[in-house]
Amino acid sequence: MSKKRNIPLTILYEIKLAISQAVLWLWIKFGLVKSLLIIPFEGFGNEKEILLVGRVIRDNRIGASNPEDNVWQNISKMRRRFMSVVIPRVELKAEFQGEEYFTKTDEEGYFEFKIHPKESLKFSSRWQQIELTLMDQVIRNQGEIRSCGDVFLPVGNIDYGIISDVDDTIIPTGAMRMAEMLKTTFAKNAHTRVPFPGVSAFYKALQKGIDGIESNPFFYVSSSPWNLYDFLHELLQIHHIPKGPLMLRDIGLSRTELISGSHSEHKLEQIRHILSTYSQLPFMLIGDSGQEDPTIYLQVVREFPGRIMMIFIRDVHASKHASVKQISKELKELGVEMLLVKNTVEASQYALAKGWIVEEDMDEIVQEKVKNEADNEDV
Repeated sequence: MSKKRNIPLTILYEIKLAISQAVLWLWIKFGLVKSLLIIPFEGFGNEKEILLVGRVIRDNRIGASNPEDNVWQNISKMRRRFMSVVIPRVELKAEFQGEEYFTKTDEEGYFEFKIHPKESLKFSSRWQQIELTLMDQVIRNQGEIRSCGDVFLPVGNIDYGIISDVDDTIIPTGAMRMAEMLKTTFAKNAHTRVPFPGVSAFYKALQKGIDGIESNPFFYVSSSPWNLYDFLHELLQIHHIPKGPLMLRDIGLSRTELISGSHSEHKLEQIRHILSTYSQLPFMLIGDSGQEDPTIYLQVVREFPGRIMMIFIRDVHASKHASVKQISKELKELGVEMLLVKNTVEASQYALAKGWIVEEDMDEIVQEKVKNEADNEDV
């Protein structure tokens, strides 16, 4: 459903675009844009359609983080993420299975490829690459601008999929306390932002299931802005959390809203897309009690009966206990269990009892949790 046009916001948005375009023109004219980046966000699909989105921006030269980076270095890198210079209305080419596809970035620099394979997909690996090339010349001495986008495609025996929140589910963020959230986001990096104890081992156990093959796919749905994509992607890699499409949102002025999209609307839209793409696959949902995850997941269960096998909610805020209990009751009437857990081991023990993970992986989860807690005390 299209959103109602808001005339004042539309005017403000058009002014914002005009200013951005003028600034970009000046930066290019005076040689302040030295190089460009195509940033593909990990995509996913099936035999009928593959979705790959991303953004074209000025190279902000952030680079990889380092455990020794100080607070000011972290703040500087985060500032550059949020001060990105986007490249609108340029053409890109995607190459996949010997076919070429073309699209243009929108006024915010985002691009979207919806690829419909002409041949049946037969791959040995669940991750495939799509080659991307910038077709338009934007700056002098530009050279060839290329990138590779990874897309997940279902391969082999898959028992279930997992959709997980990120903030206060995988990593402590303090999303309900603005000052704490800003301090955590800006002052630390992908090395020093540490996941909750045992998360990596638990997620890897779910990915392997009971056959020991890492085939159960993960999807990460967060309300964090796309500006944090490289940061969160690096964090998941550094802390050995299973690879999976990371779906964030655009935050800022739009023609219809002062801040683009609500937390719940964004998450619901992304989860609907995932469940519709893999219509034969049951899913597990993982979130936290800090914001609206239980309410969002209840709506998902109502819209997709029989598709959700389990919901785990990390207990991060005592004031939410009553509402979570009520939602849990409603979910039980719909045939879905929602478990409020204080730590990763509680969730793992339940998964083991249900036969979703194996005993050996349970032992690793417990050992990792103990090690993580000891490491955190030493910091």
